[in-house]
Amino acid sequence: MAAPLELHVDDIVQMRKLHPCGGDRWRIVRVGADIGIRCLTCEHKVMLPRSEFERRVKRVLPQEEPK
Repeated sequence: MAAPLELHVDDIVQMRKLHPCGGDRWRIVRVGADIGIRCLTCEHKVMLPRSEFERRVKRVLPQEEPK
C-alpha cells in the first residue's frame, strides 16, 4: 500500500478529468478523512473521500512564490 499524499490547505491540484465547466485545477480547502476541493474556474466545491481523491488526482502543482 502506498503512503498517503502530502496535502495541505491551499495546495493547487490538477485532476485527471475535466470538470463540466472545463477546469482541471482545484484548490484544497479541507484535509482529513475527506478532502474538500474548490474549482478554480467556477468556484464549485466538492468533498471526496481521501481514497477516491488520491485515485482521481493527477498531480500536486508547485506553490507560486509570493511577490
